[in-house]
Amino acid sequence: MITTQGLTKKYGSQTVLNIEHLEIPKGQSFGLVGNNGAGKTTYFSLLLDLIQPTTGQIVNNNVQVDANEDWKPFTASFIDESFLIGYLTPEEYFYFIGELRGQNKADVNALLANFEDFFHGEILGQRKYLRDLSKGNQKKVGIVASFIGNPQVIILDEPFANLDPTTQIRLKAIIKDMAAQKEVTVLVSSHDLMHVTEVCERIVVLNKGEVVRDIQTSAETLRELESYFAGNLQTAEDE
Repeated sequence: MITTQGLTKKYGSQTVLNIEHLEIPKGQSFGLVGNNGAGKTTYFSLLLDLIQPTTGQIVNNNVQVDANEDWKPFTASFIDESFLIGYLTPEEYFYFIGELRGQNKADVNALLANFEDFFHGEILGQRKYLRDLSKGNQKKVGIVASFIGNPQVIILDEPFANLDPTTQIRLKAIIKDMAAQKEVTVLVSSHDLMHVTEVCERIVVLNKGEVVRDIQTSAETLRELESYFAGNLQTAEDE
């Protein structure tokens, strides 16, 4: 589904991402973890053609993302609040995204009805602009908007950040349900190792822009990840 080949991103003399080869098959729930500056958001930004690669390419369902826009109709994402339009209400924003995705208001309303529990009565019908919502509620809007139009690929950068524990649990159930259907490729980055091991069947660890672990999730994965990052901490202290 998604193939990364010879991909680098440099700013001046600094290389912030260097991935020789990475395959993400259709229907996989894929997790990306790493410390700050590891390259997670850079990779997602390249995948969404928000920035240009220095070398190499990403191919999404046979479409090279930086050379052709045909990947856009089947790919959705929420990276951060900059994806939102602050002067719209949540309803206006959902309908706007729906229009872009070829969905009418009835289609969008039908989708939103599935997320009443996730919204927890704080999103719809509140007569608030997106800019006036809390960070957590803005994130709820952005995440659900990424589901509009039945995308084949959904990219979520730090989706659990700023969410309260109850909403985190609900979001994990939503992602697990999508992953179980094996029809949507879900890419999730997170600093929370427990969350990502719970929802992703495969986890890739980035360190200084390079892939250093590629793990099929098992009962031992959380311990393995914690051991890896604890080892990095000890190395940093020794230095």
